[in-house]
Amino acid sequence: MSVHAADPSLYRDRDVVPVRRALISVSDKSGLLELAGALADAGVELVSTGSTAQTIRDAGYAVTDVASVTGFPESLDGRVKTLHPAVHAGLLADLRLASHEQQLADLGIAPFELVVVNLYPFVETVASGADTATVVENVDIGGPAMVRASAKNHPNVAIVVSPSSYAEVVEAVRAGGTPLALRKRLAAQAFAHTAAYDTAVAAYFASDVVASDEPAAADDAGLEAQNAFPTSLTVDVELADTLRYGENAHQRAALYTAPGGTGIAQATLLHGKAMSYNNYVDADAAVRAAYDFTEPAVAIIKHANPCGIAVGAPDAVDPIASAHAAAHACDPLSAFGGVIAANRPVTKQMAETVAEIFTEVVVAPAFDPEALEVLSRKKNIRLLTLPSDFALADRELKQVSGGFLVQDADRFTDFDQSTWTLVSGEPADEQTLADLAFAWKASRAVKSNGILLADQGASVGVGMGQVNRVDSCHLAVDRAGDRAAGSVAASDAFFPFADGLQVLLDAGVRAVAQPGGSLRDEEVIAAATAAGVTMYLTGERHFFH
Repeated sequence: MSVHAADPSLYRDRDVVPVRRALISVSDKSGLLELAGALADAGVELVSTGSTAQTIRDAGYAVTDVASVTGFPESLDGRVKTLHPAVHAGLLADLRLASHEQQLADLGIAPFELVVVNLYPFVETVASGADTATVVENVDIGGPAMVRASAKNHPNVAIVVSPSSYAEVVEAVRAGGTPLALRKRLAAQAFAHTAAYDTAVAAYFASDVVASDEPAAADDAGLEAQNAFPTSLTVDVELADTLRYGENAHQRAALYTAPGGTGIAQATLLHGKAMSYNNYVDADAAVRAAYDFTEPAVAIIKHANPCGIAVGAPDAVDPIASAHAAAHACDPLSAFGGVIAANRPVTKQMAETVAEIFTEVVVAPAFDPEALEVLSRKKNIRLLTLPSDFALADRELKQVSGGFLVQDADRFTDFDQSTWTLVSGEPADEQTLADLAFAWKASRAVKSNGILLADQGASVGVGMGQVNRVDSCHLAVDRAGDRAAGSVAASDAFFPFADGLQVLLDAGVRAVAQPGGSLRDEEVIAAATAAGVTMYLTGERHFFH
């Protein structure tokens, strides 16, 4: 295929393009009638397709069906509507060239100066759990072709793919036409829109979802890991905010959000200063830690590590306030200037305690009105509410030089303590088992090497981010102080030697949970046995880098 460019001297300047004819074909009809009315009032001829044309016509506005333009009826259940030269010549004609203008005149084709198109709801159809045939039918063909053609021809055509742009475009039409700067910006949005759409389609076809309608052969089981990830990956995000600076003041930073995302990036700021880069990092870590638990839970995070994690006392009148008090008690010194996440609405009682402590951010699913009133008295504290459909991501993406790492998120969705193996001491009683389960879950939030001591559903000492496990054990014990005696311990990975475990045994821990799998497991188990301490092997680790 060859591409020919006209002599630049033949181009005529076109900055502001008056809009005389618009092509509208949308699946998302929000704002459609307001747009159609404004364009009709401005004397713009409306050309449309299918249900979009009917919606405009039912509202009393004149509209020309695409079939009247093409001289060909919509066919194949609507699969073929706009794929016709009478449409695409009107989209692609470069009217800066007299030759293109003459060719349109010879063909009897009128140009479009405005195209409003959004695509079939493919992502929403997949999310609904629809069958393969329904999903495939929602792969748009004509829509992306119109969008890309119009975006390519942005010197002459304004392409709109989102209702959020309607008001700006209507204002330009009323002012005499769309300026080139606006058309170029809309074109960039359009290309990003079709790229994201094609990425979603490609990811669906690369997954095993399409094949899931057929029973899998036994020989295919070994291919599961190989087929778990698409052969190519495009990150579809949109600029949401430019931040004051990044991790440090000399670094520039911005927040991008994933369309349809329901995480910390979509949280609503109810009160306080704008979020910083570090606020977002710590808030995300805090939310992940709090939402590892189904019980009312609070996590306090500083520099992406927990200062304290706790669940509410079973008999507490106000469980989330109880959880916060216990989490704060773990390390009050480090909690100063920290970020707090709760997995239940913040109550007035919790708010009154938080208000006495310098805190950067509090994030929760909601704030009781009294709690919001109490915390809003603090000028600088940031109060965030999570989206109502908040969910942690199933996969995680991490940049490395020259590429990205992708992995399944570390979750406790199938947590089953009955699979643990008792290797020393007596079987734990009900309370000890509960504390071990809590400590094991909470240790996932601790940067490796991670050791967490707990008692009564709350952390009492945390050793994190050390380059050897012995130092992490010392740090956890030192932070716990007298509370180490009688606590339980969880280690995010196995003890390579008995020396780290011995630090915990000497401090008086009553039970330990750790993955096992060390070449020296027998040495480690012997140390626990000699101390008469209960120890369980969980069979899995929870590194967090």
